[in-house]
Amino acid sequence: MVSIDEVARHAGVSTATVSRALSGRGHVSEPTRARVEASAKSLGYVVSSSASSLASGRTRNIGVLVPFLDRWFFSTVLSGVASALMRRGYDITLYSLTADHQARLEIFDTFLRRQRVDGVIAISIELGEAETERLVELGMPVIAIGGPNPRLTTLTVDDVAVARLATEHLLALGHREIAHIGASPEFDIDFHIPTHRRQGFEQALADAGIPVRPGLFEPADFTIEGGFRAAKQLLGKPGGRPTAIFAASDEMAIGALLAARELGYRVPEDLSVVGIDGHELGEFFRLTTVDQFPLGQGERAADAILDQLEASGAHHAPNQLPYELIVRGSTARI
Repeated sequence: MVSIDEVARHAGVSTATVSRALSGRGHVSEPTRARVEASAKSLGYVVSSSASSLASGRTRNIGVLVPFLDRWFFSTVLSGVASALMRRGYDITLYSLTADHQARLEIFDTFLRRQRVDGVIAISIELGEAETERLVELGMPVIAIGGPNPRLTTLTVDDVAVARLATEHLLALGHREIAHIGASPEFDIDFHIPTHRRQGFEQALADAGIPVRPGLFEPADFTIEGGFRAAKQLLGKPGGRPTAIFAASDEMAIGALLAARELGYRVPEDLSVVGIDGHELGEFFRLTTVDQFPLGQGERAADAILDQLEASGAHHAPNQLPYELIVRGSTARI
């Protein structure tokens, strides 16, 4: 393996200068940094992670807690985290947090205490008081994406406001018979996102003077298949059918689009459909949605935790994450 001494001789500088130039810590002029980086690349030199850790007291590794690895939203947020960390020279270690109490306990009591990470990002996981305490005891930066946690720096989305925006869009188009595809209780976990989105939906109806009709609510499981089944139930019921559907996720909204087309409804002429998330398939299906920029959420969380590391773990107030109504071809005036 090429040594740091060889890089120093090739670049005509000291080993200390090579270390500063390649680690980004300490002042080095831009011409010197460029010369060192060119020498390292020419010689095939890679900074030793163990040596760097010993010198800096850091692992240059961030632990990420995630509830699901096979769901589009979480994998997209995770992709944003990984991209931002990689750009700044950090590795990532994944910890999949299931509902299993013993498995979660093992992660908080054992894995995170091995001092193999410099900080922790929790993606849309509602942490219990004991779990939060264990994270605080680690003495390292922690960023939580999702609902508020008064003891941690959090990046939050106002799910009530997001749902209001989606519903108000349908109301502005003249719709009054609006159905909602939400979630059954077993899926209403981690910050109660489905409940908050249903509250936003019902608040928008109330503000418009429209009574909530329980018959226009159908629970699902936040998947395309679940949205397909729920929409078939809503559109197949006897009596007046809805003219619009607000689904609490884009995947369920896509399922509703497919169900409507299978039943012979034209979208948006016969039925308008709106979702939430900003799914990558939304543009393909011409789905109107409230985009909450999941890739950007991950990038912002990664930047925030690295900024905390550089600022010695300063605690910041909660940050509201952005969202935006994206109008496409699945909604139209009635």
